[in-house]
Amino acid sequence: MIIQICVGSSCHLKGSPEIVELLQKAVEEHHLENDITLTGSFCIGKCNRLGVTVQVDDDIHVGVTKENFKEFFSQHVLSKLGKV
Repeated sequence: MIIQICVGSSCHLKGSPEIVELLQKAVEEHHLENDITLTGSFCIGKCNRLGVTVQVDDDIHVGVTKENFKEFFSQHVLSKLGKV
């Protein structure tokens, strides 16, 4: 699985550094280092007023925040990997 986090200007201002950190920690906590590749990306083209844009394989998710991160990770990462 490839997860791309937008680190473009808009997402950077909306917290992409924090989302990157949360993703790194979640991958380690769930021992998914061999299953997930985290990458940064400039604008994915789906800017939202709130939160960061994250692409999981071919699926684009907008509005990822510190507050909804656990739900995002569970629904869109762990469930795709069959880890829920």
